[in-house]
Amino acid sequence: MIQRIQTFFLLVVALSTGVLPFFLNLWIEVDGTKVYAENELWISIAFYVSAVLAVISIFMYKKRQNQFVVNRLNMILNLFLLGFFVYRSLSLSGEAVVSEKGIGMLIPVFSIVFLVLANRAIKKDEDLVKSVDRLR
Repeated sequence: MIQRIQTFFLLVVALSTGVLPFFLNLWIEVDGTKVYAENELWISIAFYVSAVLAVISIFMYKKRQNQFVVNRLNMILNLFLLGFFVYRSLSLSGEAVVSEKGIGMLIPVFSIVFLVLANRAIKKDEDLVKSVDRLR
Protein backbone atom coordinates (compact mmCIF):
# COMPACT_ATOMS: atom_id res chain seq x y z
CA MET A 1 0.00 0.00 0.00
CA ILE A 2 2.56 2.59 1.10
CA GLN A 3 5.21 1.58 -1.42
CA ARG A 4 2.97 2.19 -4.44
CA ILE A 5 3.38 5.46 -6.34
CA GLN A 6 -0.37 6.09 -6.51
CA THR A 7 -0.42 6.24 -2.71
CA PHE A 8 2.04 9.11 -2.88
CA PHE A 9 -0.05 10.90 -5.52
CA LEU A 10 -3.25 10.43 -3.51
CA LEU A 11 -1.51 11.64 -0.35
CA VAL A 12 -0.46 14.80 -2.19
CA VAL A 13 -4.07 15.31 -3.28
CA ALA A 14 -5.37 14.76 0.25
CA LEU A 15 -2.91 17.21 1.76
CA SER A 16 -3.32 19.84 -0.94
CA THR A 17 -7.11 19.83 -0.85
CA GLY A 18 -7.43 19.32 2.89
CA VAL A 19 -4.87 21.85 4.11
CA LEU A 20 -3.78 24.35 1.46
CA PRO A 21 -7.14 26.06 0.73
CA PHE A 22 -7.24 27.25 4.32
CA PHE A 23 -3.79 28.86 4.12
CA LEU A 24 -3.73 30.14 0.53
CA ASN A 25 -6.25 32.80 -0.42
CA LEU A 26 -8.68 32.02 -3.21
CA TRP A 27 -9.25 35.62 -4.23
CA ILE A 28 -9.04 39.14 -2.85
CA GLU A 29 -12.18 41.25 -2.77
CA VAL A 30 -12.28 44.86 -3.99
CA ASP A 31 -12.12 46.16 -0.43
CA GLY A 32 -8.89 44.21 0.20
CA THR A 33 -10.24 41.30 2.25
CA LYS A 34 -8.71 37.96 1.41
CA VAL A 35 -11.18 35.14 0.85
CA TYR A 36 -10.12 31.71 2.02
CA ALA A 37 -11.99 28.43 1.69
CA GLU A 38 -13.23 28.73 5.27
CA ASN A 39 -15.09 31.94 4.37
CA GLU A 40 -17.28 30.12 1.84
CA LEU A 41 -19.05 27.13 3.39
CA TRP A 42 -19.74 25.07 0.28
CA ILE A 43 -16.21 25.59 -1.07
CA SER A 44 -14.70 24.33 2.19
CA ILE A 45 -17.09 21.35 2.16
CA ALA A 46 -16.05 20.53 -1.42
CA PHE A 47 -12.36 20.68 -0.50
CA TYR A 48 -12.94 18.48 2.56
CA VAL A 49 -14.92 15.95 0.51
CA SER A 50 -12.10 15.85 -2.04
CA ALA A 51 -9.55 15.20 0.71
CA VAL A 52 -11.71 12.48 2.26
CA LEU A 53 -12.21 10.80 -1.13
CA ALA A 54 -8.44 10.76 -1.64
CA VAL A 55 -7.87 9.18 1.79
CA ILE A 56 -10.62 6.61 1.14
CA SER A 57 -8.99 5.81 -2.17
CA ILE A 58 -5.63 5.24 -0.46
CA PHE A 59 -7.16 2.56 1.77
CA MET A 60 -8.94 0.83 -1.13
CA TYR A 61 -5.65 -0.56 -2.45
CA LYS A 62 -6.97 -4.12 -2.63
CA LYS A 63 -9.89 -3.11 -4.85
CA ARG A 64 -8.18 -1.35 -7.71
CA GLN A 65 -11.29 -0.92 -9.85
CA ASN A 66 -13.18 0.76 -7.00
CA GLN A 67 -10.13 2.90 -6.29
CA PHE A 68 -10.16 3.98 -9.94
CA VAL A 69 -13.86 4.93 -9.71
CA VAL A 70 -13.39 6.91 -6.49
CA ASN A 71 -10.56 8.82 -8.14
CA ARG A 72 -12.80 9.60 -11.11
CA LEU A 73 -15.48 10.96 -8.75
CA ASN A 74 -12.83 13.07 -7.06
CA MET A 75 -11.76 14.41 -10.47
CA ILE A 76 -15.36 15.37 -11.27
CA LEU A 77 -15.66 17.19 -7.94
CA ASN A 78 -12.43 19.07 -8.61
CA LEU A 79 -13.65 19.95 -12.11
CA PHE A 80 -16.76 21.51 -10.56
CA LEU A 81 -14.56 23.48 -8.17
CA LEU A 82 -12.34 24.57 -11.04
CA GLY A 83 -15.38 25.59 -13.08
CA PHE A 84 -16.66 27.71 -10.22
CA PHE A 85 -13.27 29.37 -9.80
CA VAL A 86 -13.06 30.12 -13.52
CA TYR A 87 -16.57 31.57 -13.44
CA ARG A 88 -15.70 33.59 -10.36
CA SER A 89 -12.48 34.92 -11.88
CA LEU A 90 -14.22 35.90 -15.10
CA SER A 91 -17.01 37.67 -13.25
CA LEU A 92 -14.69 39.73 -11.06
CA SER A 93 -15.12 43.42 -11.59
CA GLY A 94 -13.05 45.07 -14.28
CA GLU A 95 -13.18 48.56 -12.89
CA ALA A 96 -10.30 50.81 -11.88
CA VAL A 97 -10.13 49.02 -8.53
CA VAL A 98 -9.77 45.38 -9.57
CA SER A 99 -10.16 42.33 -7.38
CA GLU A 100 -7.24 39.93 -7.53
CA LYS A 101 -7.23 36.22 -8.07
CA GLY A 102 -5.44 34.15 -5.45
CA ILE A 103 -3.08 31.24 -5.83
CA GLY A 104 -5.63 28.99 -4.12
CA MET A 105 -7.68 28.87 -7.31
CA LEU A 106 -5.04 26.55 -8.80
CA ILE A 107 -5.44 23.84 -6.15
CA PRO A 108 -8.10 21.91 -8.15
CA VAL A 109 -5.82 21.94 -11.21
CA PHE A 110 -2.95 20.36 -9.28
CA SER A 111 -5.22 17.82 -7.62
CA ILE A 112 -6.69 16.80 -11.00
CA VAL A 113 -3.17 16.29 -12.38
CA PHE A 114 -2.16 14.12 -9.42
CA LEU A 115 -5.43 12.15 -9.62
CA VAL A 116 -4.77 11.42 -13.30
CA LEU A 117 -1.26 10.26 -12.44
CA ALA A 118 -2.66 8.03 -9.68
CA ASN A 119 -5.22 6.53 -12.06
CA ARG A 120 -2.47 5.80 -14.56
CA ALA A 121 -0.49 3.96 -11.92
CA ILE A 122 -3.59 2.03 -10.82
CA LYS A 123 -4.22 1.03 -14.44
CA LYS A 124 -0.61 -0.18 -14.74
CA ASP A 125 -1.05 -2.29 -11.61
CA GLU A 126 -4.30 -3.74 -12.92
CA ASP A 127 -2.70 -4.59 -16.27
CA LEU A 128 0.24 -6.22 -14.49
CA VAL A 129 -2.06 -8.38 -12.38
CA LYS A 130 -4.07 -9.41 -15.45
CA SER A 131 -0.91 -10.35 -17.36
CA VAL A 132 0.36 -12.46 -14.47
CA ASP A 133 -3.01 -14.24 -14.24
CA ARG A 134 -2.74 -15.18 -17.91
CA LEU A 135 0.57 -16.94 -17.31
CA ARG A 136 -0.83 -19.29 -14.66
